[in-house]
Amino acid sequence: MSELSGGSKLPFSFYQDQDVNALAAALLGRLLMTCIDGALTGGIIVETEAYKGVEDKASHAYGGRFTERTKTMYGPGGTSYVYLCYGIHHLFNVVTAPEGIPHAVLVRGLEPVDGLDIMLTRRKMAALKPNLTAGPGALAQALGINRGTNAKELWGEEIWIEDRGIRFTEEQVMAGPRIGVAYAGDHALLPWRYYVKGNRFVSKPNR
Repeated sequence: MSELSGGSKLPFSFYQDQDVNALAAALLGRLLMTCIDGALTGGIIVETEAYKGVEDKASHAYGGRFTERTKTMYGPGGTSYVYLCYGIHHLFNVVTAPEGIPHAVLVRGLEPVDGLDIMLTRRKMAALKPNLTAGPGALAQALGINRGTNAKELWGEEIWIEDRGIRFTEEQVMAGPRIGVAYAGDHALLPWRYYVKGNRFVSKPNR
């Protein structure tokens, strides 16, 4: 995909939208990039989930929960929120909305574009298969994302999101319930997962 070049980093203003669902959908087609120890890697975001802060039973900040882990969510939009899931997988989220409003978007699927060889090495894989970056834990590992990339501004030199002009039509973007949030009760049924229909790097089957 060498034609995908000349991108520009998303500005601070992009992340200040208080409609976390609109922003989760808008992130589809943007590229999540990292440059760690001089190694550039990145890909097209093809799956996201929205988490609506204090009112969302699936959110880490539900009910105003403020802990050492969640304090990053209360920072200004445009900050990375990385946490360890099940003590194994690092998951990457984009903090959104103005400071004090703990909205976040989980990036669940990524179509590899830059640094494929590096991603394969990090994932201990010999060839490109969808599971290289399909799923939040997989894509974080492929991009070298861990707790060291938590609470970073997303227009810096280590981790950022950029626009290379890729857009999907309304017909290409699907919405459905989020994954793995059964603990959220009725909120687990909310259609707050957004993904590109038919893309093989989406973490769960397209329905």
